[in-house]
Amino acid sequence: MNAREKILASGIGGLIAIFVIGFGVRATILKPLGDIDKRIKASKEKLESVTNKKRQFFATEDRMKQVALRTFGDTIDQASATSGEILTKRILESGLEESEFTRTPASPRKLKGAQEIGWLVQGEGPLTNIVNLLFLLENSPYVHRVENLSVTTGEAVGRVKARFRFLTLVLDPSPDVQRKALPDKFTLDSTERHAYDDLIARDILRPYIKRPAPPAKPATVPGNTGGTPVPTAPGPEGYKIVSLSEWEGQPEIHVLDTGAQKTRRFKPGDQLAGGTIVCVDYREMTMPDSFALSESRVILKVGNEFWAIERGKTLADKHKLEPEQLPRELANLAK
Repeated sequence: MNAREKILASGIGGLIAIFVIGFGVRATILKPLGDIDKRIKASKEKLESVTNKKRQFFATEDRMKQVALRTFGDTIDQASATSGEILTKRILESGLEESEFTRTPASPRKLKGAQEIGWLVQGEGPLTNIVNLLFLLENSPYVHRVENLSVTTGEAVGRVKARFRFLTLVLDPSPDVQRKALPDKFTLDSTERHAYDDLIARDILRPYIKRPAPPAKPATVPGNTGGTPVPTAPGPEGYKIVSLSEWEGQPEIHVLDTGAQKTRRFKPGDQLAGGTIVCVDYREMTMPDSFALSESRVILKVGNEFWAIERGKTLADKHKLEPEQLPRELANLAK
């Protein structure tokens, strides 16, 4: 190998050595730096996630505190006492006699994140004052719901009987807030209240009772030449579900015989509309931005099938439920 080749070989060897040293330095210094950068990035992402969760927590806490300020109390006893006091105050403000009304506490019902309590209210008074009471309760600034309202003719002209449930919520757990009396949205002198004056003048809250059909010709017992009449029973359209209430944890189904104007009470296990009552589906309440509940219904078991009748409907409105329409506790039985 001559001198030129030796010089060329040395140069190539030097370049190779430089590359080897460079890659060694990169592996020794740059790789740990890269790992540190990755850990820093992961820590930043984790910190950002924690910050977002913390921000969401405080935002949700603020919303729940706003809801709590509109509840009657932190505990069932406190909320029951305060709501009962305000209910009595509204009765008096409406121009009604307190002695004409009964208020029965409704059994607490456990919901997700809250407990539902309330009062079963029934009483009698002039139609104008009954409308006043319903208007004040419906527009109450507190978290509440008025359901199962029933208005029927009273004992004297111009008087009506009212029956309804006034329900509210107790948050569980309840945020620590300082409650104060809430101002009313409207008063009895507000324009919104006077919008119901025509309703009162026309007396359209008085329930309509259909004129009974002329009596059918009595049937006779086959083979009975004496023509012994066979009594006929009213059809299912003559029976209406007017209330699906709950008392001490036990559902009650109130069925009105519209012909006789008499109400009968049923409970789960009783026979109704050709089936056995299995439960009352009250539907779950949404929290915290909305508090409205959908209509409740009674569910019957006829053979291996499940049927339902909504509150306010007659027994003739019974309809079959598909498995996906059943509440969770009955869905497995339908499989």
